[in-house]
Amino acid sequence: MDDVFESMLAGNEQHARSFDDRFGGLQDGQRPEAVTVCCSDSRVLQDHMWGTDDPGHLFTCGNIGNRVVQRVDGDTVVSGDVLYPIAHTGTETVVVVGHTGCGAVTATYDHLTDGLEEPPGIEHCVDILAPALESGMENLPDGLDREGTINHLVEYNVDRQIEALEESDHVPDDTALVGVVYDFQDIYTDRRGEVHVINVDGETDPETLRESSPEIESRIRRLWTY
Repeated sequence: MDDVFESMLAGNEQHARSFDDRFGGLQDGQRPEAVTVCCSDSRVLQDHMWGTDDPGHLFTCGNIGNRVVQRVDGDTVVSGDVLYPIAHTGTETVVVVGHTGCGAVTATYDHLTDGLEEPPGIEHCVDILAPALESGMENLPDGLDREGTINHLVEYNVDRQIEALEESDHVPDDTALVGVVYDFQDIYTDRRGEVHVINVDGETDPETLRESSPEIESRIRRLWTY
């Protein structure tokens, strides 16, 4: 047996012991308060970033590039992963979580600038991200280094995912849509692991967001507006 998986099973044993009594009321159904769409990067801890230790609070979706869309019969539509809790569990809040130094955004940028080739499965994901990021590249501020370019595009990608949710006929108009960036690279502040709000229901201007949501004023922060 693979040593890595053996250690994973040992960890699961500890998990099962500590969670044995935490599934009361959840065994026959779920009513998560929010669905989060995170990048599947191993450094992005989907539940832990919110201080969530108990099951049942978050419906977590993960993929490279924190995409909320998929391709169906040639059309780009909101992913079933995201729609399921909205349609079936009464979830009314969607949080799109980008992160600093995103590898999927980097791969898409390299694909658009250098024609980087990837295996078909990765190429499929890059192709979904590419149209949105291409328009963002045209608006980037001058003088950015590679790291700055990627992190600006991380924000732009989150904005485009929120936009896709807003425009979908399958997402109710009263669904709360929030876009954030998870920072573990000291880009926004020196507090690694902090989440920074960059988009609420399509509004991206930090001053407007602070005026409308003073209770989270200190957590609203963007690298750029365009």
